Amino acid sequence: MRRHSAILFLLLQLLSPLPAAALDKGAIEARFQAWLQQDLWPLAQKSGVSRNAFERATAGLHLNWNLPDLVPPGSKPPKERKQSQAEFSSPGAYFSEKRLQGLAATGRSLATRHARTLQKIETTYGVPGSVVLAIWGRETGFGQAKLPYPAVEVLATKAFMSTRKDLFLRELISALHMIDGGDVSAGEMMGSWAGALGQPQFMPTSYLEHAVDFDGDGRRNIWASVPDSLASIANYLVHKGWQRGRSWGYEVAIPEGVSCAQEGPDRAQPLSIWAATGIRRISGKPFPDREATASTMMLVPAGTHGPEFLVTPNFYVLKEYNNSDLYALFIGNLADRIAYGSGPFVGKWGDVGKMLRSDVLAMQEALVAKNYDVGKVDGLPGYKTRRSLGEWQAKGGLRPTCFPDESLKAKLR
Repeated sequence: MRRHSAILFLLLQLLSPLPAAALDKGAIEARFQAWLQQDLWPLAQKSGVSRNAFERATAGLHLNWNLPDLVPPGSKPPKERKQSQAEFSSPGAYFSEKRLQGLAATGRSLATRHARTLQKIETTYGVPGSVVLAIWGRETGFGQAKLPYPAVEVLATKAFMSTRKDLFLRELISALHMIDGGDVSAGEMMGSWAGALGQPQFMPTSYLEHAVDFDGDGRRNIWASVPDSLASIANYLVHKGWQRGRSWGYEVAIPEGVSCAQEGPDRAQPLSIWAATGIRRISGKPFPDREATASTMMLVPAGTHGPEFLVTPNFYVLKEYNNSDLYALFIGNLADRIAYGSGPFVGKWGDVGKMLRSDVLAMQEALVAKNYDVGKVDGLPGYKTRRSLGEWQAKGGLRPTCFPDESLKAKLR
C-alpha cells in the first residue's frame, strides 16, 4: 500500500503545474516549433494563406519570454488579482495638462504641415482633421513612439501561450494574410507588446478591414506613410459609424434639479429637449441650430464631482478605438485644442476619496441585490453603475451624485 501511495504521489507531482522557475524553456520552445507546423499551418492554410508566405513569416521564429500574460505549457495560469487597486481617487488624473498642452502644440504644427492631406481626408471621410490628429498623437505621439517588437513574434508567442490564446491566434492568422497580400514583410511588421501595429496602433484584423492606401503607392503602409496612417484612422471611424458634420460633444452645466442619473447611449434625446431642461454650454455659446433635433446623450464621467457633457453618437465612435469614457474625452478635448486653441475642461475633477476597486465592486453587488442594472459587475464605475447609484440616492432621499465616493461606502450595503 505504501508503494502504491508513493507512486501516486510521484505521478501527481509530475502532472502538477510547474512554477515558472522550473520550466524547461528548451522543451517548450521545441513544442512551439512543432505547434507552428502541426497546428498553426493547417489553420493558416485553411484560411487561404500560401505556404510561401507562411514560411517567410515563421522562418527563424522563436518565443519571446519577456512578454506579459504568458501561460507556458505546464505552468499555472495567473490567479485573478484582488480588486484592491486605489484607482478612483479622481478621474482627473487621466487628463495631464502638461501632456495635453504638448500634444496640442505639436498637433497644431502638424495640422499646418499636413493641411492638404487632412483636407482631402475630411472631404473623403467626413472626419475632422483635428480628430484624426488627436488619435494619432494619443496612440503613438504622432508616429514618434518606438515600436520595438516584431509583431509576428508577439502574436505567435501569445497565440501559443497566453491568457487569451484564441484572440491572438485570430490576429496571428490575419497578420499572415497581411504578409501574403504584399503590404508588409514580417521584418517590417513592428508593433507593441500586445501586437498593435504601426502609427494608428491597429491590430491585424483592424488593418485588413480598415487600412487604406491614401498616398497611391499601392501599399497600405501604416508604419512609414503619414497619409496612409491618418486616412486609415478616419476610415476606421467611418466604419464604426462616424456621423459627418457633427462634433463629439459639448461641455455643459447641468442645473440643480436635473438628475445626473440620465446618462448613457440608451437614453438619448434630441438636443432641444436637454436644452429645455436648462442645460447650457459651459462656454456660454448657444448649441448649433442644426443640432436641435439630433440625438444627444448626457455624460457625467465623475457624476457631479467633475465636468458634465452632452455628447453625440460620435463620442461612442471614439470609444470604439479604446473602450473608455476618459479616452474618448481625452481625444475630444485634444481635438478641440488643435482645432480651436481651447484649453482644459472648465469643470473641475473633484476629490472622491481613496476609493478601491473592491469598494466599487461591493457597491455594484449591493445595487444588483436591490434590482438595479449596473452593467458588468467588475469594480469599474461605468455609466450604468453611475446612473443606478444616482437613482438609488434619489430613492433614498439623498442628493444624487452619480459616482461612488467614500461617504457612500457605509450607506450602500
